[in-house]
Amino acid sequence: MAGQSVGGAGLADRYATALFELALERNAIEEIERDLEAIRELVDGSDDLKRVVRSLTLSRAEQAKALDAVLERLGTSQYVRNFVALLARNRRVFLLVDMIAAFQTKLSDHRGEVSAEVTSAVPLKPNHLDAVRDALRNIVGRDVALETRVDPSLIGGLTVRVGSRMLDNSLRTKLQNLELAMKGI
Repeated sequence: MAGQSVGGAGLADRYATALFELALERNAIEEIERDLEAIRELVDGSDDLKRVVRSLTLSRAEQAKALDAVLERLGTSQYVRNFVALLARNRRVFLLVDMIAAFQTKLSDHRGEVSAEVTSAVPLKPNHLDAVRDALRNIVGRDVALETRVDPSLIGGLTVRVGSRMLDNSLRTKLQNLELAMKGI
């Protein structure tokens, strides 16, 4: 299973590279970025769509048809629809979320930004996102592209990952640390 994950990450990166090069060539970076972000949000928010993406029992044609219907309804570009159809034909739809993350990393590098993943217990308001982005910009010295996630199990606070660095300022972790400290007394 671990080997599959490593291989999957390499495959996702190769697919993301191909899509990124197409986006550059066709001058469609912003359009494809918007589409991929909308897909990621949709997959993150839908257990049914997660099952379709991860399914090993659906045929290639069934996966392609289901995803194309979703993408058409979402109003995605033909570039992205063709790309997802290619993933379905090659039985690589399970890579979609990893491929989107790899694409966003390539886009951040292209723009001279650093990618950061911010996870919060509740969705952050725009002014909070701006404050996090400004704080991270001061720390890393470059513009920061934020990818946000919501994880209610954090209870409160944030976790921030920039590259291999992780800052966990969540209430869940603070409570766990308090529990450990009290057991030691």
